[in-house]
Amino acid sequence: MSPSPDERSARQVGRPLVQPAPPAPPALRKIIHVDMDAFYASVEQRDDPALRGKPVAVGGGGPRGVVMAASYEARVFGVRSAMPGFQARRLCPELVFVRTRFDAYQAASSQIREIFLGYTDLVEPLSLDEAYLDVTAPKCGTLSATAIARAIKREILAATGLTASAGVSFNKFLAKVASDIDKPDGLTVIRPEDAAAFIARLPIERFFGIGPVTARKMKEAGIHDGADLCARSEAELVNRFGKVGRHYFRIARGEDEREVSPDRPYKSIGAEETFATDLKAPDAMLEALRPIAERVAERMAGADLFGRTVTLKIKHHDFTVNTRQHTLADPVHSAEELMQLARWLLHTPAPPARPVRLLGLTASNFARAAPETAPVQLTLAIGELAPPELDSSILKA
Repeated sequence: MSPSPDERSARQVGRPLVQPAPPAPPALRKIIHVDMDAFYASVEQRDDPALRGKPVAVGGGGPRGVVMAASYEARVFGVRSAMPGFQARRLCPELVFVRTRFDAYQAASSQIREIFLGYTDLVEPLSLDEAYLDVTAPKCGTLSATAIARAIKREILAATGLTASAGVSFNKFLAKVASDIDKPDGLTVIRPEDAAAFIARLPIERFFGIGPVTARKMKEAGIHDGADLCARSEAELVNRFGKVGRHYFRIARGEDEREVSPDRPYKSIGAEETFATDLKAPDAMLEALRPIAERVAERMAGADLFGRTVTLKIKHHDFTVNTRQHTLADPVHSAEELMQLARWLLHTPAPPARPVRLLGLTASNFARAAPETAPVQLTLAIGELAPPELDSSILKA
């Protein structure tokens, strides 16, 4: 092979040949995930001293109610979010139910957001009670992400009287998992040199993004922890779990290049739930939609975005998917409004005739921030059969 022009030039002047330096590896980021501890229940206990030390559930305690959040005293008895109220009462007869107060949760969330912004502008809220922070180049003070996480936890406690748990690592996936390791009031750090061993020991159900149904399928395939997941090829995971298998392949190796995006454009905000047992009765479907509506309302409030268009997703037992959608004149602001429209969509033109394995709700067509005046209350009553047509004077397409 003939020498390159650069090589010939170097030989003519007697310079030693110098190989080009390999590209520098990308600098590791410093990511913090902050997750408030039993946020809604903790706000209620803070604001009502009579609730402190007692098992508390936020949500409905009636026969059709659903637990939205549970205090740590209630969790000891097995009470969890999204659990039917009657089941929670059976597990814990002394359980105290309180109604949701989104105004109080939003006020506390705003205080917490201001604390985050004192350290970095790269804050990506996920909901009212959790957010990612990129502190690779903080605004002031120490460059230690661990020290910043400690300072944030102290400031949140001083400003709101609430505790938070934090995870610190070099990517979003590991920071999110870390924040859940030592709750409540915990701080877990996963350094680059410790990541592989940490992931290998992590039970598969603790992987963020792997829900109960997928975890069960993985265990049936012999995948019980991160080491088992890492041992599977990308092709095998894609073949077994579809395109999301590529994501599982990467996170098993601690790979997550997602940036903290404070101004990411939301096209939609939604939530869905896959059920262990297919639902056949419309009443059971409606009951299952309530915690989904609560999650969507919470995420809209956290993003300060409120959708005019609501879509109901229905996946049947044979994996066929149907969607039903309606656009309102004014944005939907609350879980109750979402539930009213979800009920109408579920019954229009008729309830699903086949068993349902998944339900989801999505809000889109956003308006930013709630109006100063109270939103118009929808006329669709939860306890009554939805009419075949919407009242055009209130719900304008």
